[in-house]
Amino acid sequence: MSQSIALLHCYRTEDLHRLKRLTERFLASKAIDGAGGFEVSQVVARTIAAQACAPILRLGLGSYTGWYSVIVYPGAFRAWHEFADEAGVWHRQRRDLQGEAWHRGPVILAWEEVQADTRGERGGNVIVHELAHKLDLSWGGVANGMPPLHSGMPLVEWTGAFTAAFQDFQARIEAGDPLPFDPYAATSPAEFFAVVSEIFFVRPRTLLAAYPQVHGLLARYYRQDGSNMAKLPESSI
Repeated sequence: MSQSIALLHCYRTEDLHRLKRLTERFLASKAIDGAGGFEVSQVVARTIAAQACAPILRLGLGSYTGWYSVIVYPGAFRAWHEFADEAGVWHRQRRDLQGEAWHRGPVILAWEEVQADTRGERGGNVIVHELAHKLDLSWGGVANGMPPLHSGMPLVEWTGAFTAAFQDFQARIEAGDPLPFDPYAATSPAEFFAVVSEIFFVRPRTLLAAYPQVHGLLARYYRQDGSNMAKLPESSI
């Protein structure tokens, strides 16, 4: 299975064994169900679960507590979203989405997008993106680009590096400069964290070149070295 998933090509044999065990535990604790006429086979379930477990390879399944299901549509799905404009006026609109994560609710995925990412065609990974949101939401239920940091990771260091990188990324867009990754990262700090998490696992050298401090913090947070996926020491949490 791991040989057919682009995200896992750089993992060492011992980590693939660890990932396999974690995948089995994920499948035993989370339901993966189809929607919109999509049927979830064992191959589909394992493909999703293996990629969902990559970010928590060194963190453990306890990082995904408080939610219990993954819902899979065949393609993009439509969802209602509310937002406030610059004048403070609230709007409600429907959008086509490839993925979504709810606090204490399900992770929702579009299988077409998952397939493309599994083959390594898009340069990103929607599963990692949505699971990064889950990690973000696990600290107070608010997605703000601030997951629960480990001991020895100062909040001021994280906030300073991510704020500077986010502002620089927005400035690149305004200036029309080439971007190292998806402009969707400029939407909010929460989306920036989710997108750079994708890039950390899929194209780590791109992130290292663009924002080395962010890369270093993600390596410490995920306890994986994205430049070669060498293991970092585990801690007790």
